[in-house]
Amino acid sequence: MSMEQLEAYITNSDLIGLNALLTTDPALATTPTSHQVSPLMLSCYYKKPEVTSLLLKYLDDINLFEASAAGKFDAVAHLVYTHPEAVNVYAEDGFTPLGLACYFGQFEVARYLVLKGADVNLPSNNGFNVYPIHSAAAGNYTEIVRMLLDKGALVNVKQQAGATPLHSAAQNGNLEMLILMLEKGAEVNARMEGGKLPADLAREKGFNEIAEILS
Repeated sequence: MSMEQLEAYITNSDLIGLNALLTTDPALATTPTSHQVSPLMLSCYYKKPEVTSLLLKYLDDINLFEASAAGKFDAVAHLVYTHPEAVNVYAEDGFTPLGLACYFGQFEVARYLVLKGADVNLPSNNGFNVYPIHSAAAGNYTEIVRMLLDKGALVNVKQQAGATPLHSAAQNGNLEMLILMLEKGAEVNARMEGGKLPADLAREKGFNEIAEILS
């Protein structure tokens, strides 16, 4: 029941309830959730930064995946210094530290990981085949996409359903990101499973100017 309560508090951003629960049972902060990730990672996936901040107060140590997702630069730097080989290790959910930093928009962490040897072209190993650039593009994080491309990220890689980074840029209506990708050779005729082009996704979202550029 306590874990159910904790997950509910995280989901609903109930800081008062969460704080009271963890005060009573601080071990819950390090207990895996029903989603097979830690409470801290769960708060990151639910995009609840205030919950993440509260959980961090109950944690003496966090791992590289958690630090990358939460944007804890000092912790990332320390963990990479002590275990430099860890930059390309996979978390249980199939993502690398770089993949997580890109997914959660942690630019400084992502750039640091790349400088320390993180492979910009290492996809997730969970069956979804998500590359760091896919995560950054889907999240609409232009500066991370720029950094990845400058560091050699492949621009036409496809994830499980056939989507390329350009599909995400088009769907988000992000002209700046779109131009970055086109300058690196992004293919406007790449089709997802089902046949949709980047221009189709832009048009569906009402970004007609972008759709015209891509057509």
